[in-house]
Amino acid sequence: MNTDMNNNNYTFTSKTKNITIGLMTIGLVSIIGGFLTDHAPEGVSHEEYHHTRLWANLLVNGYFYMGIGLLATFFIAIQYVAEVAWSVAVKRVFEAVSSYLPIGAVIFLIILAAGQLHLHHLYHWMDSATIDPQSPEYDKVIAGKAGYFGIGKLNWFFWLRTLVYVTVWIIFQQGFIRRSVEQDLQGGTVIHFKQMGKAAVFLVFFAVTSTTSAWDWMMSIDVHWFSTMYGWYTFAGMFISAMTTILLFVIYLKRKGYLEQVNDSHIHDLGKWMFAVSFLWSYLYFCQFMLIWYTNIPEETIYFNERLHDFGYMGLMWVVFFMNFLFPMILLMSRDAKRNFGFLVFVGSIIFVGHWLDVFMMVMPATVNGHWHLGWMEIGMALGFLGLMLYVIHSSLTKRSLMIQQHPYLDESLHHHI
Repeated sequence: MNTDMNNNNYTFTSKTKNITIGLMTIGLVSIIGGFLTDHAPEGVSHEEYHHTRLWANLLVNGYFYMGIGLLATFFIAIQYVAEVAWSVAVKRVFEAVSSYLPIGAVIFLIILAAGQLHLHHLYHWMDSATIDPQSPEYDKVIAGKAGYFGIGKLNWFFWLRTLVYVTVWIIFQQGFIRRSVEQDLQGGTVIHFKQMGKAAVFLVFFAVTSTTSAWDWMMSIDVHWFSTMYGWYTFAGMFISAMTTILLFVIYLKRKGYLEQVNDSHIHDLGKWMFAVSFLWSYLYFCQFMLIWYTNIPEETIYFNERLHDFGYMGLMWVVFFMNFLFPMILLMSRDAKRNFGFLVFVGSIIFVGHWLDVFMMVMPATVNGHWHLGWMEIGMALGFLGLMLYVIHSSLTKRSLMIQQHPYLDESLHHHI
C-alpha cells in the first residue's frame, strides 16, 4: 500500500481526472449541440419557444446536483445535533460531497437569472405581462400570486428569498468544513460544541427554506398548481440522492485502499440510511398522489393528469416509482445486502438514476409538455453535470486528510460494530 493511503491522503489520479473532464466535455458538447438543434416543435412559434428543451434540461440537472451538495450539508448538521459517533470515520466524505453546493448554487442562479432576462420561459410568472389586465397574456391566477413573487420588471421578492437561501446555505456549509479542519489541529471539545450550536441553527433555517425553495424553484413551474406535501417530497428526493452519492464514494475509496478504519458496520449503517430514505420518499410520493386522487379537485388533479394522460408520461412515471421504491425494498431488505459492496453499488446506481428521472418528471411536463425526449441531449447534459460534481468532490478529498484526527467521538467510531 502506498504512503498516501497510509497517511489517509487522497490522490486524484490523472486517469480519474481525465474521466471527469471527459464527462464534462460531453456535457458541454451536448449544451452547444442542444442550442444549435433545439428548434420549436410543430405548432409552437419560435418566438415563444426560446430553446425550452435545452433550458429545461439545464434546470433538471442544476437542481438535482445542487440538491446533492445541499443535503450532504444537511446530513453533516444532523450528525452534530444528534451527537452521532459511528459516522465520524466517514465524515470527510460527507464534507467532500457538500463541497459541490457552492458551485451548483452558482450554476442554478445563472439558470434562474436567464429566466428573469427572458432567455427562457420556464417560469411563466416572470413575464410582467401576466399580471397586466390590459395584456392578452394576463393570467388571473398568476396575478393573485404577484405579492409572493414580487412580479414586475424584476421579481424582487423571489430574488430576495433566493439569494438568502443560497447565501446562508453556503455560509454554513463552508463553516462546517472550516471548523472541522480546526478541530483536527486543535483538538478538545470547544470547536465540537460550536459545531453543534451552528448545526442546530442551520437545521431550523433549513427546515423552512428547503420547503419554500422547492415552492419557488420547482413547484412554481406549474404555477396554477400547489401541493402542501411538495416541499417534503422534493426534500426526500434530494436526501436519498445525497445518501446514495455518499455511500458510493465511501465504497469507491474503500476499494481503492483508502479509509482502512471504515468497517462493514459503517457501510451497513450507510446502507440502512439509503434503504430508509427510499421508503420516506416512497411514502411521500404515494401520499401526495393518493390524497390528490381521492379528493379529485380539478385544480389539484391537473398536475397528475398532465403526467399520466395529457402528455404521455405514464410509463416513465411508473418506472420512476418502481426504480425508487420496489428495487430498494426488495434488494436492500436483508442485512447481508447492506454489507455487500457490489450489491450496494448496483442498487445505488439504480436509485441515483431513478431520482434524476424523478426531477425530470417534475420539470418536463410543465415546460416542454408532450414534446419530451430522453435522447442524446438529456443523457449528455446529465453526464456533464455528473462529471463536474465528481471533479469537485475528488478535488475536495485531496485537500484534507481522509480520516478525522481529533474528533471527540473518533475512538467510538473506530470501534463501531453492529
